[in-house]
This record gives sequence, structure tokens and C-alpha cells, in this order.
Amino acid sequence: MKVQAQRAARWRAGLLVATVAAAGVGCGMSSGAGGETGFDVTEKSITEIAAALDAGDVTSRELVAAYLARIEAYDQRGPALNAMVVINPNAFADADARDAERAEGQVRGPLHGIPVVVKDNYDTAGMPTSAGTIGLAMSVPPDDAFQVRRLREAGAIILGKTNMHELARGITSVSSIAGQTRNPYDPTRNPGGSSGGTGAAVAASFAAVGMGSDTCGSIRIPSAHHALVGLRGTRGLASGDGIIPLSTTQDIGGPLARSVRDLAITLDATVGVDPADETTRRSEGRIPASYTDILDPRGLQGARVALLEELLGDTGADRPVRTVIEAAVEEMTAQGADVVEIGETDFGSLLQGASLIGLEFKFDFDAYLANTPGAPVRSLAELVELGLYHQVVDRVNRASLEVESLDTDEYRERLAKRGPLRAAVEALLDEHDLTALIYPTIRQTARPIGQGQPGSNCSLSAISGLPAITVPAGYAADGMPVGLEMIGREFAEADLLRLAYAYEQATRHRRAPESTPSLIDPPGPVVMDVGTETAGGLGLRGRLVLDRTTRGLTFSVSVYGVTDDDVLFTHIHRSHDGAAGPVVHLLGRRGRARVSGDLTLSAADLRRLRDGELYVDVHTTEDLVGVRADIEWPDEE
Repeated sequence: MKVQAQRAARWRAGLLVATVAAAGVGCGMSSGAGGETGFDVTEKSITEIAAALDAGDVTSRELVAAYLARIEAYDQRGPALNAMVVINPNAFADADARDAERAEGQVRGPLHGIPVVVKDNYDTAGMPTSAGTIGLAMSVPPDDAFQVRRLREAGAIILGKTNMHELARGITSVSSIAGQTRNPYDPTRNPGGSSGGTGAAVAASFAAVGMGSDTCGSIRIPSAHHALVGLRGTRGLASGDGIIPLSTTQDIGGPLARSVRDLAITLDATVGVDPADETTRRSEGRIPASYTDILDPRGLQGARVALLEELLGDTGADRPVRTVIEAAVEEMTAQGADVVEIGETDFGSLLQGASLIGLEFKFDFDAYLANTPGAPVRSLAELVELGLYHQVVDRVNRASLEVESLDTDEYRERLAKRGPLRAAVEALLDEHDLTALIYPTIRQTARPIGQGQPGSNCSLSAISGLPAITVPAGYAADGMPVGLEMIGREFAEADLLRLAYAYEQATRHRRAPESTPSLIDPPGPVVMDVGTETAGGLGLRGRLVLDRTTRGLTFSVSVYGVTDDDVLFTHIHRSHDGAAGPVVHLLGRRGRARVSGDLTLSAADLRRLRDGELYVDVHTTEDLVGVRADIEWPDEE
């Protein structure tokens, strides 16, 4: 018990360190450490930021201050995204060093002096690396993960660490370190996972770009849920050294970005051979000088792709995403792509029982702990014994403890399925002369927090080891982002980037989330006046005011030509192709000719409001159908 008490005390001390570091967000700004700048970082690309740095329009110190201001405004306040775990206490000092180098003409590359965030399973010297579990809250690794080191060498500033689904064992991003991360497109919904903190942070412009890891969808799903670009590279493209493992056979780290070009720039800095990770030797001679060189807005012209119908889903819950993906296929065709029809594949049978996560985790996690002297717990068994983890991973953790050995027929059979699946995918590509197979990253949009998240199509790339990229495809009927995924041949990342870039440039689907607007030029409230009058003198007038950040709608509606006793209800309805449609919100009940109040719109409500699909209707005893006034979104400059 004494040992456990000592460990608990060390854990509380480590958590305090993390909390104080995070509090530095506010301290840095209030003390003037960051200074003031008129440069708006919201949605700014790496290229735009680099140009502003070169022109002297902004400094790296000012960039750090600007991103920290956004974190302070939106991470624990406003939409309370809860995306960040720890802020780098040396961020301003690192920025000053990069500014000094720039002043001397020493610019390391396009990432020089640009703030980035990394998932909290990447080792970062001088900061805790917890993988979301309280058992590692005070675990400060001895050095940086390979990809973090490469980012620093490229001149990037590690701004902080992002929340994740604990131990990377899920796709809704809840952890015992920080709790639940929220989706900036609708804070009542999950951000995907396990790199959900990175997804939310990049979507909300908490940094220029972010790093995640993908064992089965953990880069691609958060990217899809946040209208981002995310790549799971070929096994061996990027080093896993210093990333807390879930399954070393399936793990790979990589960037999540707001654009294909930003992703390509970050790839250039982070991929390549690492002697500490033997798998990366497979990438020798197979990485271009720069992935940015192959970006071509005409990249879809003459390209041949095939839609994998079997991964679209055919349930009612799948239909909203399916509709977006089918529209994306039409958009690709309009840009010159040849979309080929293919029949059913045997991928499903090859994927059955092929995941290695449950078998490898205990052994890989314990090996990481053995190489991390400062880790407070020394094994998964100890973590479970002490209860230093969230209940969301209790079942899977205990199941992993039951795996006694990898020297089993089951493990060998699962491992052996990877080669045949890879061969089957590449054979299909060869047979139809295809560049890529396409399908939705996940068949359902982000579900409300507390619900499970169905629909993942993560396995095809994760099990085959082949590269897959997701790119924004638009928004479903519920207002949430949808991702289009493309899978290609081994080390064909350049081909996938070319296709994704051309599609992105032609469609421009990404739009910033309403909940995290610019702090430099914040949008004002949206004011919408409604009014109408019937031939019989029955009429209504009202005003609706929308706060874009919170999606709060304040309303005041009056009906005239009737008494209070004549009024039954006042509603907001959703129109159906312009005709009458169902009730969306109740504004006032019987006997009230004047109603006012507040309500919160869902992401779907907001989309319908923008599209002119909502109307106010007052129902009376004399006219049950009611008097209707359409709500019109005002013209914006």
C-alpha cells in the first residue's frame, strides 16, 4: 500500500505540472508575453503563414500568442472543445529562437517558426506524454519521438499536446486525463478518434497543422469528422519510434491538416528512414524530393478510380453519408476522372478476424514502458491493478491482459492475412488500371457524445498496410462533415495526394466551424426579421438573432389579428421542398400571442437556416394550418 500511495502522490504531482502548464495559456497572454498582433491565424495555411513571416507581417512569437488566444477562448470556454492537454511551457522561447534565426537569414524550410500540435501519445522531451491515461500523467520521456524531432529540426514550434481516446483504443476521444473532446462543428457530438483532440484543434485553428496516429482509422476518422485532410501512409513510410503503441504492426503516425498542401509540407518533414524503426527501411528510394511538387489542380483528368459500393452502407443511418459520397463521385467525373464500376470483392472475408490490436497491445505497451524510465507504471497489468485509467477502456484492457503469448496459431493466422489482402487490393487496381479505390472514411457522421460511433471503414488500409487519404467531400443533411477516402498501391502517396489536391481545389468543400470564429474580426450576430399577413388580417412579425459561436437563437414573435385565447402554438418548422414540413422547435404554447426566449440550434438546424428551409408558423383555433413566415438568411458581404 505504501508503494501505491507513493505512486499516487507522484501522479498527482505530475497532473499538477500538466495543469500549471495548461494554465500558462492565460498567464502568457495576460502578462503580455505574447504581445498583440493584427495577423489573423484563423484558417491560415502554412504557405500563407510562411509568406507573412517572410514579409515581416508577423513573428513566430506573435503566432504563438495568437494561437494561444484562440485556445483560451475556445478550448475551455465558448464551445469548450477540450482538445488540449498540455501547453508547451517553452513555446515562446522556441518562437524567439526561430525569429532570431529568421532575422539572420537562416530559414530551415516552410515550417520554420510555425506552431503545430501533437497527439499526446507522441514522446515530447520536457512535457508529459500520457496517451490519455492517468497512469502516465507524469511520464516525461527522455527524448522526442522521431517525427517530433523531425518537426523541430524543420523549425516547427511544438505548441502543445492534444487529447485522444485513452490509449488510442477507441474513436470518440474520451480520456481519464482530460475527459471528452468535443467537435467544433457541433459541440454536442464526438470528434472521432483516437486523434480527436488533434482533429478538433486543427479544425478550430489552434495551430497550423497537427500530428495524429492511425492504427485503424485514428487519423482518417477525425479528419473526416472535421473537414480535414488526413493520410495513413504505407507501412514503413514514417517512423513509429517514440509513439506509445497500440499495435506496432498496424500503427503509423502522420499529419491532419486543413489542406492537401499543408499535409504534403508536413509529410516532407516527418517521413523517411529511422534506424530505430526497421520498417522505415522499406521507404528508401520511394519518397519524392517533395510531395508538394506533385500537386496538380488537373490531377483528376484521365485518372481512373472505382467506388467500392460494399463500403457505402445501405441502412437508413448510412444514407446521409452515402448521398454525399455519390455526389462526390459526380464531382470527380466532372473534373475528368473515369469512375469505373466493379462488382463485389472478397475483401470482407480477408478482413474477417485480421486485426492485431487486441493481441499485440499488452506486449507493445509493456515494451514502451520498459524503455521509458520515468513512466510511473511499468506494465498494463499494473495500470489496471491500480485503476489508473478510464472505464471506457476497461473491457479492452482486461481482454488484453488475458493474452498470454503471441506465439500462437491465432496470432500467426491473423498476421498471415495481411499479405493476401494487400495483394487482392493491388490486383484489383491492376485489373482495372485504377489509381485508387474510393469510399467513405466512415459511413455515419459524428454521433452525439455518449453514443457509440458506428460505420468505420478503417480496416482496408490498416490491415493491408496500403496508403489511404481522406479529403473533405461535403456535409451531410445533419450539417456534419463527410470524408472521401482513397486507397492506392504501396508507397503511392504521391498519386493519392495528386487526386486529393485536384478534388479539393475543384470543390473547396472545407469551411471553418461556426463555433470558433476569428478573434481578430469576429462575426456579429445574424439578425433575421420575419413577418407576414393574411388577407383576413391575421399576421405575425418577429425577430430572430443568432449567435454563431454558440448557435444560440434568441427569438421574439408576436401574432396580431387574434386574441391570446385564439393562439394554439408558435413553432419553427422545416419546409419540405418549399412546402409545409414538420415542427423543429416549439417557441410558444397555447394562449400566448407574444412569445420570446432562447434555444440552441443543432448543426442540421444551422444548415437549414442558412439554406432558407426554416419558417415560423403560428397555429390558431380558427386556422389550424396557421400563418407562416419564412426565415431568410441575410445577404453577407
